[in-house]
Amino acid sequence: MKVNSLRDLYLEQLKDLYDAEHQLIKALPKMAKASSSAELREAFEEHLETTKEHAQRIETIFETMGENAKGQKCKAMEGLVKEGSEVIEEEMDEGVKDAALIAAAQRVEHYEMAGYGCVRTYASLLGDKEAADLLEKTLQEEKEADKTLGGIAEHINVAIPQGRNQGGKAVTNAPGRRSKPAA
Repeated sequence: MKVNSLRDLYLEQLKDLYDAEHQLIKALPKMAKASSSAELREAFEEHLETTKEHAQRIETIFETMGENAKGQKCKAMEGLVKEGSEVIEEEMDEGVKDAALIAAAQRVEHYEMAGYGCVRTYASLLGDKEAADLLEKTLQEEKEADKTLGGIAEHINVAIPQGRNQGGKAVTNAPGRRSKPAA
């Protein structure tokens, strides 16, 4: 598709996000299964259902525009999903793996927030208030998912071993306290 107008760009970006959501629909169950934290697993499972709604909203927008939603591969999401798959396959302690899964998932959320922010703006500029409202709702849900993951990370990250300081001494971190290297 040749992109010669804001509408063309909008359609291209929506197709990209549509494919991204479908890639996530396949990836999130694997991430949930790889999680040792029940809270993280539940967050991934809940976000799977929300992700299905996001794809449906994009389909609704395309139907309203008389356009086809398919036809574009989201290479960025493909790379992000591949990185997440590598985390799943890598041998790590449970807490460390959960922290790495959260990091991978937050990268995905940030990519989606950028994408949805753009298409929401394009919809507004093109005078499609209904689509802009749907896209804004999705954007807010992506921000909430990122916030949820950040909250889970706060207690998962403090529960995992911190490693060693430059002097070779173990650095520990009790819940609720910031890690300080041993003197």
